[in-house]
Amino acid sequence: MAKKWYAAHTYSGQEDKIKTNLEQRIESFGVKDKISQILIPKEKIAEVRNGKKRIFKRKFFPGYILIQAEMDDETKYVISGTPGITGFVGSQSQPVPLQEKEVHHIEYRMGLLEKKPKPGVVFEVGETIRISSGPFTNFQGEIIEVNPQQQRLKVLVSIFGRETPVELEYVNVEKL
Repeated sequence: MAKKWYAAHTYSGQEDKIKTNLEQRIESFGVKDKISQILIPKEKIAEVRNGKKRIFKRKFFPGYILIQAEMDDETKYVISGTPGITGFVGSQSQPVPLQEKEVHHIEYRMGLLEKKPKPGVVFEVGETIRISSGPFTNFQGEIIEVNPQQQRLKVLVSIFGRETPVELEYVNVEKL
């Protein structure tokens, strides 16, 4: 039987504790060969506060954990009997596996397939920002172009009384 990904409902905010409990149950019931991975869907967020860049992880599906397993009666019993797991996505009698494209999308959001963290702040054309680092530190400017894929902005900055376009990364600016 091939291993597939399943989503389990958990108590929101307790996903890490529940994952630890499930790992202990897997060990004690001896089903390590049937359950491969347990993931808590989190994404990296980049944020600038008080001029300091901070990267942290935020859950994007709170109340769920993902489990890669061969789903039979034994593994279903081990997983559903774990304190804090309230059930599976799908019918209670038979959990429904996630589709490959769903799993791929979740892995992409988790950063398993990408390098840069997602920005914690969304910028819009016309907004005024303050530059927090680089040669134009403490200058203010107006956003004239936003490139979310590359996490870059084009900002009009007044240098010696003349409006000059400057290209900056998200992490080098702060909203006012």
